[in-house]
Parts: sequence; structure tokens; C-alpha cells
Amino acid sequence: MNRVLICAFIVLSVTPHTGAQQEYSGNSALDCKNTDANEPPSPAYLYTCNGQLFTCRAFLIFRARFPFNTVPAIAALLSSNASEIARLNNAASKLTAFPEDKEVVVPVKCSCSGQYYAAKTSYQIPSPDQTYFSIANTTYQGLSTCQSLEAENVYDEFSLKPGLELQIPLRCACPTKDQILNGTKYLLTYSIDWGDNITGIAEKFNVSTVEIVAGNGVSGEDSTLFPFTTVLVPLSGGNPSIISRNSKTPISPQPESGVSRRRSKRGVYIGSGVAVGVSVVISVMVICVMYPFIRKKKKKGNSAEPVEDILVEIAGIDRSLEVFRFKDLKKAAGDFGSRNRIKGSSVYRGVFKGRDDVVIKKMSTDASEEVNMLNKINHFNLVKLHGFSVHQGCYYLVFEYMKNGSLREWLKKKTPKEVTERWSLRIQIAIDVANGLHYLHSFTDPGYVHKNICSRNILLDCNFRAKIANFSFTKPVESPTTGRIAGTRGYLAREYLDTASVTPKIDVYAFGVVLLELLTGKPAVFAREGREALLSAAIVSIFRRENAETEVANFIEADLKQHGGVELAFQTAKLALRCLATDPADRPTMGEVVPSLLKIQASLQKSYQE
Repeated sequence: MNRVLICAFIVLSVTPHTGAQQEYSGNSALDCKNTDANEPPSPAYLYTCNGQLFTCRAFLIFRARFPFNTVPAIAALLSSNASEIARLNNAASKLTAFPEDKEVVVPVKCSCSGQYYAAKTSYQIPSPDQTYFSIANTTYQGLSTCQSLEAENVYDEFSLKPGLELQIPLRCACPTKDQILNGTKYLLTYSIDWGDNITGIAEKFNVSTVEIVAGNGVSGEDSTLFPFTTVLVPLSGGNPSIISRNSKTPISPQPESGVSRRRSKRGVYIGSGVAVGVSVVISVMVICVMYPFIRKKKKKGNSAEPVEDILVEIAGIDRSLEVFRFKDLKKAAGDFGSRNRIKGSSVYRGVFKGRDDVVIKKMSTDASEEVNMLNKINHFNLVKLHGFSVHQGCYYLVFEYMKNGSLREWLKKKTPKEVTERWSLRIQIAIDVANGLHYLHSFTDPGYVHKNICSRNILLDCNFRAKIANFSFTKPVESPTTGRIAGTRGYLAREYLDTASVTPKIDVYAFGVVLLELLTGKPAVFAREGREALLSAAIVSIFRRENAETEVANFIEADLKQHGGVELAFQTAKLALRCLATDPADRPTMGEVVPSLLKIQASLQKSYQE
């Protein structure tokens, strides 16, 4: 079984303070709104020149993914030395192909230019669908940022064409004076992946959490980390080394005494944000986003073997849930009275002193399967389960409180909002939901099918960021067909109704219906000429006509038609139509839906700049 452990040759001295090296960007690094490079340094841009040296040797972590999964390809992409990459990563030769998602140590030359450090490389655009956002976060895995790419190149976002060569500044830094005094020789730029937190990163590299917290300006070891962002890891001693996935022997004869090989499960929270962004979004959103990989669970009973692949280790870790005392829940929910009940359901708002409000869902059936599943997943665009209680045969699940209710409720409200906000909110909501589904389908082990995606199961927080809720019907992708149909009318794919076939494509179909709801404001089943009609059937009918674009314009909400809204609506409706294809094989995956929505969002931003 594949195994990988990244370590430092010499253990860092644990000190109470090392002097903050940089400020962690958070998900602001995912915002492509360009900033002036001459303005005060921004952590969303690159790392600032606050080190003792103007030029130094630094290291990056890059995850091998096709087509950048060989020593030569990675060396060319990051302008590094192929021989050094091969040596540092125990590669058999300079032509070695790494296993998918292997974390590869890449040495670079880091230099200060203006206000920012960077390791410079270049990239030739291979296809017409690439953006600064996708290049920074998909191709370079967050080792660059879209803001720095826009500032470094003369092309605007909408002028990127195949064949153009872009200058790419990679995030790196040199140690500060305080860090050097405390034994730090190098800084390694680590790209945050799903599931990473400060404690886990510290254990990977055998450094203290104090070092990472101080070096990245975060509030503490529990700070949320967002995928596609980076943190700096201080290393003392020689170059970072890797244990081969197929060997128990380190690549160089350095002592292993400082290497911590912990196999116990750790509570790792998959932060997204995109997060909490995504949240976003995004969120994120977003983010979610964008390069799927399937993780395998760590097998039990291998205590004599070295630590497994980091990604596998993370995927096999369960985060701990709080087990609430029933009397505390009862008090928080006002004795489960009507005042705290949310719209006549079995869901109650709970108010704890000194804590954020929560939602308490009472279930009379065995919810242990749902609790176990939710205990293993955590993404900004999925409603978070804080904990649970069991009392007299009923389960009480405690979720985060979503201030703005369901998407269906929000669409019904006719609140006076600016057209820009209407469009931007709706597209962001769509991206949030797409990111959440993309995570469920492709980033969990096993992958899951929600089975009940609908606008009532999409909730909006105080910032109108969307999160998927209600996992009562959720099933693993590989689960056998049960023959029992469950879900919400108007969102069910034909193959599911006919054969009860459970695949991620039934979620894609339901998402297509949600897209139409965002466009039209209409529910999945609406009244037309005194009769019930399906929103999905209505859009299919429209696209069969010669004047489809005009018909779409008549179908969407009036407030969405201004400032190029009709064209944007047509693009969105075409994406929804793809999701609603009768043959599931013709539907896109959520991994394909996300970048399509990001392009629509970019078009929207451009329309308001003109």
C-alpha cells in the first residue's frame, strides 16, 4: 500500500515564539479582484519580503496529478531541477512517474521583488477554457494566486488564449531573523488540501504547532484552513525528505529518531471554506473544488507498518462530535415548544448561553447511520453537524443555524435588491451548491449521493452562502439499488424513478432543477394555465423551439434581464439543460459543472464593468 511521510532532518527546537513570518491569507486568496502591487502588502497576493535574506533556497509541496505527475513535467511546470526532485523524492530516475496525488517536494529559488517574495516560472496556456483562477488553483494548486497572475501579466481575464505564455509567481519566503535565530534554515510552502489543519501539518513535518501558528500569523492551532491556500512550514537542518510509498527506508541516511509516526486517529476538520467560505461559497465553495481525487481509507491492524499516505491518513480520520445532554438540549430549545419550532416541523432553534445558535432536529428513527456519515465529512457548503443526543429512542441532531432559511423560502420573498446583487447572489448560491455536491461525490471515502437535492434542502447563512442540508436519504455511491424511491417530486431523474438506480448523476439532475429555480424563481412543480407543470419539462420544451433564447428571456425573472442578464440566463439555462439530460451519461459531473459556473460568474462580473 502506498505510504508517504514528509519530515525534516533535524527536529526544530520548540520555543514559545518565533516571530510571525507572514499573515495567512484565508479564503481572500480565492478572490480574483485585482489589487495594486504597490499598495501595502496583501497576504492574498504573495508572501511579503520580511525575511533576513533577499534570495534563498525554499521548498514547495506539489501533488502529482496528470499531466503533471512525472519528474520532468513537475520540474518544467515549477522551473525546478529534475535531478533534485528525483533525489529528494526517492524517484528511480529523472523520468519517474509518481503515483496520483503523491506529495512531491520541489526545491525552488525564492527571491524578493518589490514587496513580495516569489519563485518565478512560466506557463503556456493549453486550452481556451482556462482562467487566472483555474491556473492558480487547479494547475498550480494554490501555489500562486489569481491576483498575482493578473498583476504579473499584460492579459486581462478575458484575453487568455491557447498558446499565450504567462509569467507565474509562486508563493515562497525566506526565514525572518527571529526564525533563523531559533534554528529555521528553510521555509516550505505547503498547499492546503481537503482535511488539513495545523495540528496535522505539524505532525507531517515533525514541527510544533507553535512554530506554524507563529510563522503564519494565525490565531491558534484550531484556525480554519482553506483549500487552495498555503501555509509556511519552518524547517531546521537539511533538505526535507520523503519516505518512499513502497519502502520503509528513508531516501537518505538521516536518523529517524525525530520522525513521529503516529497512527492514532486525529480529529481533522475538512475546512473548507471555500468555504466558509465557501463558504462559499465557495464555497467553496468553491470551491471544491476543482480537482477531484478519490481517497482510500486506512486499513486497520497495520500498527507495525509506517504511516500511510497522508491523504489516506486524513480520509480515514473521524472528527469527534459533541454528545449533548438531553436536558441541555431541552432547555436550549425552550422545552421543544412552538416558539422554537421552525415552521411546524420537527426542527427547533436552540439557544445556548455563550454559544452560537443551533438547529436541533428530532428524529424518531435510528439516525446512527446519518450521524456516522456526517462525522466523517466537513465542508463549508454542507451544513455542519455539531453533535447529537439520544433520548427515549429518539435522536436529536444538533446542526449549525442558518439565519436566512431555505433557498425556496428566499426565492419566494420579493425583497427589493439591486439587479447586480440578484444575479451575483444566485450564481454564488449555484456555485456553493455545486461545490458541496462535488465534494460529496468525489472527495469523501466512500463517495456519497445526497438523493434529495431540492431548494428546501439548500440553506442560506447570514451572508447568503448556500449549504446543503438533510442527509437522511444519503447513500454511498457503491451501495446496491434498494428499490425504494425517496426524494422530492420534480427533482427525480427518470432512471431513478424507473430502476431506483443510485448514482451521482441523480444529484446532477436535481441540481439542474435548482439552477432553473434560481433563474425563474418558480418551484420545481409550478402552476401553468391552471395545471401543474414540471420546471424541468418546461425548459426542455423551450429549447426545442427555434426562438429558444427569446423564450428563455420570457421565462426568467424580470429583474434578471438587465445588463446582459438575458445572455447570462441563456448560458445558465443551457448548463441546466445538460444536467437534465435523459441519459445520465450525457450529464456533466459536478466537477465539470463548477468551472462552467465560474465562467458564467466571470462573464457576469465583466458585464458590470462595461
